[in-house]
Amino acid sequence: MASRFCPLIVILVSAHACAVPPLYAQIARQQQVPAELLYAVARAESGTRLAQGLHPWPWTLNIAGIGYRYPSRSSACRALLDFARTRSLKRIDAGLGQINLGWNGQWFPSLCASFDPEGNLTVTALLLRQHYNASPGSWLDAAAHYHHPAGGKPAAVYRQKISQQIRLLSASGTSP
Repeated sequence: MASRFCPLIVILVSAHACAVPPLYAQIARQQQVPAELLYAVARAESGTRLAQGLHPWPWTLNIAGIGYRYPSRSSACRALLDFARTRSLKRIDAGLGQINLGWNGQWFPSLCASFDPEGNLTVTALLLRQHYNASPGSWLDAAAHYHHPAGGKPAAVYRQKISQQIRLLSASGTSP
């Protein structure tokens, strides 16, 4: 089963020809959000240091502020189901875009479906688009509200983090 996901990981982290991997660019196009922004958000939310640099990791959980990375979708799913029995879903973020399952879990047919890279990135892009539409003009502000809808200092810090990720992507032309 693990070998079935190897091509998926290559698609998610490859960046030889361009800064944004193909799946991110495809979903960004479909949802009409900047591809660099979608990739920067995923790097900020689930970024993991690999030999090739910092890349989003699909089997990531954040439980009440503590991050967990798992080697496979099945192990992440088991952990998620265990956490969901003892924690409020509003304290659980999952997948590439770290979607909060309490506030946005309705976008997925099941809790474990939140680890599907395409589905998770689609929800991430939809939420970014919603925040942008609510206050048009700045995609960085949309990302800040994606992270912390109430705004304030957490949103401002996140805005800077995303801005830095985009600068790194733009400067290198490849994934840093």
